Amino acid sequence: TGAIGLYNIGQSCCLNSVLQVFLMNIHFTGILRRITVPSRDIQKRKNVPYQMLLLLEEMQCGKQKAVSPTALACCLSTYRVKLFVQHDAAQLFLTLWNLIMDQMKRPELVEELSDLYVICVQEHLACQKCSFETKRNSSMLTLPLPVLDSNSYMLTALEDCLQYFFHPEELTDHNMCFCKQCGRKTPFLQSMKLVHLPQTLTIHLKRFCFEESAHIHKLSHYLPFPQDLDFNAVLTENQCQADDNEKAAWQYELFAVVAHSGSTSCGHYCAYIRSLTECKWYCFNDSEVCQVSWDDVKCTYGHSNLHWGETAYLLIYMKKHLQ
Repeated sequence: TGAIGLYNIGQSCCLNSVLQVFLMNIHFTGILRRITVPSRDIQKRKNVPYQMLLLLEEMQCGKQKAVSPTALACCLSTYRVKLFVQHDAAQLFLTLWNLIMDQMKRPELVEELSDLYVICVQEHLACQKCSFETKRNSSMLTLPLPVLDSNSYMLTALEDCLQYFFHPEELTDHNMCFCKQCGRKTPFLQSMKLVHLPQTLTIHLKRFCFEESAHIHKLSHYLPFPQDLDFNAVLTENQCQADDNEKAAWQYELFAVVAHSGSTSCGHYCAYIRSLTECKWYCFNDSEVCQVSWDDVKCTYGHSNLHWGETAYLLIYMKKHLQ
């Protein structure tokens, strides 16, 4: 089936889950198979894309139900990605991505990887006293969506989180900005507009938040997310800075969920992934892999009374025309 597990080699459930999300994406592995293989052994041991390719080949060629990611983990340890520590899946996803991009030698593959994962937005700042406005394009690997609004009220669905993320914010009082045209600090309106969405879209639900005591608290409340996501139906015209051809491709289907269970200090990750070749959902829980239903995936919506329960943390959507 291609659904092969990864052994836990020292609190590596987070690494295993993130790796499965990369390696079950046939568009990513299609790029990975075309990398330039390092010539020297020491370069091979320290090259993350090459070690990921070796792991992929071992997973696909072997007869075992699971393989060990030890060689890749040793490679990552040279870049301060340690075993036997609690990792954050969103941060580890970004760390792996940066290592892959830095060590990908062929420019055309770097460009293809960017097309596959990178989100483009336009940041706007507009003075409320005059017509002065600044615009700046920027890119991000994930959409980091808050699950609470500015009044600490729970947002009740993924669509609400997206709306809130792209909603303009007034910068007043101590948050005012210096306006070159006015020559003083003035109230500004800050907004973010969506310019481009990639083929594989990664959404980070910000369920871990800092309290005043500097204690990290997990937000476990119920937050449903759809199998099918149309950004044109969620965002308004004012929240987009894209042409009709770009927006026509903003139709997505859920590909994977990286879920967290337990507390912030003692937790566990697993990944629910829809096989693109079989169109079946699987749960990857380290070395244990089993087929699951959409109802099983929906169990990761969260529950306010089950703080130790399984809760979606990363959502990975894929453009429908790529299925």
